[in-house]
Amino acid sequence: MSDIRRMVLKIGTSVLLDEKKKISRARMLDFARQIKAVRDRSVDVILVSSGAIACGMETMGLKRKPREMARKQALASIGQVKLMAMYMEAFSRAGLKASQILLTYEDTKSNDRCINLLNTIDALLAMGTVPVINENDTLSFEEIMFGDNDNLSALIAQITSADLLVLLSDVDGLYDKDPKRHPGARIIRTVRRFDERVEAYAQDTSSEKSVGGMTSKLEAAKKAGQYGIPTRLAGGGVKDVVLKAAAGEQIGTLFAAAKRMSRKKCWIAFAFTPKGRLAVDRGAQKALVERGKSLLPSGILRVEGAFSRGECVEVADGDARVIARGIANYSSGDIDRIKGSKSIEIERKLGYKYTEEVIHRDNMVIL
Repeated sequence: MSDIRRMVLKIGTSVLLDEKKKISRARMLDFARQIKAVRDRSVDVILVSSGAIACGMETMGLKRKPREMARKQALASIGQVKLMAMYMEAFSRAGLKASQILLTYEDTKSNDRCINLLNTIDALLAMGTVPVINENDTLSFEEIMFGDNDNLSALIAQITSADLLVLLSDVDGLYDKDPKRHPGARIIRTVRRFDERVEAYAQDTSSEKSVGGMTSKLEAAKKAGQYGIPTRLAGGGVKDVVLKAAAGEQIGTLFAAAKRMSRKKCWIAFAFTPKGRLAVDRGAQKALVERGKSLLPSGILRVEGAFSRGECVEVADGDARVIARGIANYSSGDIDRIKGSKSIEIERKLGYKYTEEVIHRDNMVIL
């Protein structure tokens, strides 16, 4: 932890709420104080914060989040102004300046946009400001939404090559049971690898003002870990939680990092929304997973969904478990025509041949 030079801090809506379920200025001020102390230790802090829709609900006097997407987007538009005003006031009182960055899912799919985003964040940090990032809920719609700021924070950590991702929640970490329903639940202090047992611990949120539950936090930790970034999940109400996380103290749950994956493969695995799925036979599964081979048409059993060449697709085994993601070299219609065929038959069946591989191993990541 002494080597940390950059951390991404995600603060969920539930962490910002006071006893009356309203965004708390006092909590914002306390976080600003802690961020200032971390920055004084020469550690960059990038803040990913939820709360826009909650602020909009407060402004409009609403108790329940509307179901209609247009109304949610309208509340985000109303609330984002208030949320940033509160952050600017809190940071100013702590001796810091804040900046705002709003992103949609599409922004992370483009290499040029990611480079521009990284350069902007680097410049903001060099100018002594704290970037405050949120999903642009006003423009996003269901097909391109991050879904929650947990996953957004993991992508930001990857793009900016952060050394640590800190997720603050209304629970103190990952438990073997839901601690709100089981008083004897045991906290898991360290997760070294993700398996079905760990994922079974997750419970979705039921909050009216927040989106991400424990499932999304595990997804975020998994994404960050694939890029070699450890994740600390801790309770936002713990005293000096940001300082303790940055210092490496044993609070909450630490998700260890895996071997760093290339940025290109991280984009394939996590930044793209799969447009379809290819079901493969046992032989193809072994070739992909055990030998690191490309996917050939001969191993494909079934094509699901409609997609174009160059779009991201999932690869599933015979039990419908997703084993890989990759960029397809052929459209769904063309793959359906050549599935089960040998590579030498592609040109005869399609009238052209782009490559022998349906997905090349350099454009595929094993999950």
